Amino acid sequence: MPQLKVPTKGAAARDFAALGALVTRLDPGVMPFSVADSYALHVSGGEYNVAANLSRCFAQRCAVVSAMVDNPIGAKVEREVRAAGVDGIYRRFEHDGVRGPNIATVWSDRGMGPRPPVVFYNRANEAAALLGPGSFDWKSIFAGGIRWFHSGGIFSALSMTTPELVIEAMKAARAAGAVVSFDLNYRAKLWKVAAAAGSAGTGAGLGAVGAAGNAAGAATAAEVLSRIVENVDVLVGNEEDLQLGLGLTGPKVEGASKLDPAAFLGTIGEVTKRFPKLCAIATTLREVHSTNRHSWSAVLWLDGKSYVAPTMELDVLDRIGGGDGFAAGLIYGFLAGKSPEESLRLGWAHGALVTTYPGDTSLASLPEVEALAKGGSARVQR
Repeated sequence: MPQLKVPTKGAAARDFAALGALVTRLDPGVMPFSVADSYALHVSGGEYNVAANLSRCFAQRCAVVSAMVDNPIGAKVEREVRAAGVDGIYRRFEHDGVRGPNIATVWSDRGMGPRPPVVFYNRANEAAALLGPGSFDWKSIFAGGIRWFHSGGIFSALSMTTPELVIEAMKAARAAGAVVSFDLNYRAKLWKVAAAAGSAGTGAGLGAVGAAGNAAGAATAAEVLSRIVENVDVLVGNEEDLQLGLGLTGPKVEGASKLDPAAFLGTIGEVTKRFPKLCAIATTLREVHSTNRHSWSAVLWLDGKSYVAPTMELDVLDRIGGGDGFAAGLIYGFLAGKSPEESLRLGWAHGALVTTYPGDTSLASLPEVEALAKGGSARVQR
């Protein structure tokens, strides 16, 4: 069984690099979209969020590798990336003034109580979907050394070329000595459209939704993501991600609580049998009582052993980004040489804190995360 080996800090110029799409998220707060007339704009991206969290909260040296559009929205995104302390490494695209290519827009409200959040996308003619093998000089990017490389399933669903870029980057990162991680982040809407685009032979970008629907999307995801996971050391994803994203059957745990790690751990055997290079698999566990009240835990399988975080009753302001917050805290624990239990608790605590802030990335400090990881409370700090 492979063992997770993280390069020491002095051995590399960067601690972490993420490959993925940068997007803007328009957030009307608790107002439904049909009546909202003002929105907060958050710079986001499933892969970028992890880099921003590791930089802001955990003081790691981070970069994001992505597409950038030369228009005012692109300039806004670039400023936010710099403000997060993340190095931007971009393939640049010129906007034609009318159609794009574009920085994608994700629309996501917060919901309230019994009303769940609503998420939909405008990813038409997205610049990131135009990326593919050869878009970046990985030898140059990793020339100073890299300790950890990360990507995810959202970016991989954007076109027929983005998964090939992910695999190219992973191989280059591994050759440079980095740990490679991947967050499955299965999104049925994206894979449904990706399957339609693939069947239409478009080769890039998102096409019209075909009649095959979610089944075709799941089949496309399983084929694409399985090829990617062959190159991964640390995999992040819940039971649904594993089963739908990788086409696994998994055990049926009838009536089990969503906080019970049995279903997730029961799937590990099938995952590791198919992907024997994996060293670690981790996920959050969440029981949603209402939009703003969750029970929250997490589980880690590492080098053949499993670890489970405590259960927290969590008051949620904005749930978007909680999973990315978990991944960042967990990765920081590994980068910092923490024990498996400490690393899991750092991810669990940081993911929880991210849901208490507006936006998609961390506003927490490391002492706050460490205190919560050790069992801190919400008493007033005097």
